[in-house]
Amino acid sequence: MTRRDEPTPTGREFPVHWPVGTRWTDNDMFGHLNNAVYYELFDTAINAWIQTSCDVDPVTAPWLGVVAESGCRYFTELKFPGRLVVGLAVSRLGTSSVTYRLALFAEDAADEPVAAVGHWVHVYVDRHTRRPVPIPDAIRDLLASAAGR
Repeated sequence: MTRRDEPTPTGREFPVHWPVGTRWTDNDMFGHLNNAVYYELFDTAINAWIQTSCDVDPVTAPWLGVVAESGCRYFTELKFPGRLVVGLAVSRLGTSSVTYRLALFAEDAADEPVAAVGHWVHVYVDRHTRRPVPIPDAIRDLLASAAGR
């Protein structure tokens, strides 16, 4: 997470860039994206990146990646219509959990300060017992590719 005395990061600081779109209903009564939409876009980008990069079916896999913690700090308003990008980086890769550092910015603004920075923790659990399990190897390899930058 970015502290108040740290400069706002740019999109170039995130190794994975996942394009996302906005919808008319994403704007709130103030004319900008509702804060809950940022979380939806983060969730969409993380899961789409994993599903399209790894040969896994989250509906039938014996494990689940559940959200244990999330947060977001907002710097600039975004609004519909907008072509946006979620920047992803892995800031911590444990045995059964992963912490993502995330950003949201306009598609053409990767060199500019991002509009928001978030964090997201997934814990992998057994689908039936809901007890932690090791992150599957294919996913771990993918996550490692976005770590340490």
